[in-house]
Amino acid sequence: MLKLENLHYNTTENGKIKEIIKGIDLTFDNGKTYVITGPNGSGKSTLVKLIIGILNLSQGQIYLNDLNLSPLSIDKRAKEGITFAFQKPVTFKGIKVKELLDIASGKKNNVGESCEYLASVGLCAKDYLDRNFDDKLSGGEQKRIELAMALAKGGKINIFDEPEAGIDLWSFENLTKLFSSMKTSINIIVSHQQKILELADEVIMLKDGKVERKGNYQDIKPFLSENKCRMLN
Repeated sequence: MLKLENLHYNTTENGKIKEIIKGIDLTFDNGKTYVITGPNGSGKSTLVKLIIGILNLSQGQIYLNDLNLSPLSIDKRAKEGITFAFQKPVTFKGIKVKELLDIASGKKNNVGESCEYLASVGLCAKDYLDRNFDDKLSGGEQKRIELAMALAKGGKINIFDEPEAGIDLWSFENLTKLFSSMKTSINIIVSHQQKILELADEVIMLKDGKVERKGNYQDIKPFLSENKCRMLN
């Protein structure tokens, strides 16, 4: 279980303190998928960056079961099983895709295992295992390989920031099947897209740095248009 208690995050702009996250309390249970949505500037990406440790809390605590993650660095949180897929993946010059899958899984994968990870995201292993993970890959290819790395790691908590970005040639049906298959972990997805919202066990809507409402998709759906969330029908 992941628990957020009274999270606050402040920045300073022009000498004045600006509050971005304003006292968020949330609980995420094992084996469930959560989608965080809301208008631009509502604090979605900031919230997940606080969970993984890219940003430091101004106030509050984050617990993974009985472990307080708040004082831990991003690498120590990763060792505790937190996986994060960026909206725009980071490229690594000189590192092959197979090496990244081995690093993610913590072992040397055989060809069959590597193939399975890549096939899960719609890529053929023979075309990608020996390729460098660099800017010669398209944005969509980079995104899918990063998703394959998340699968290989098998983390306790998987966090995806707008995973649909840049994968126009790969259907949303396949993307949602991928998330539906990840049954043993806590999956937290930042997204506006209807097809991803529909698969959530719980949708969390943020507005102005606060949780405005939460519930299943049908409960939240009437309020999405009011907040001008971009949804894909």
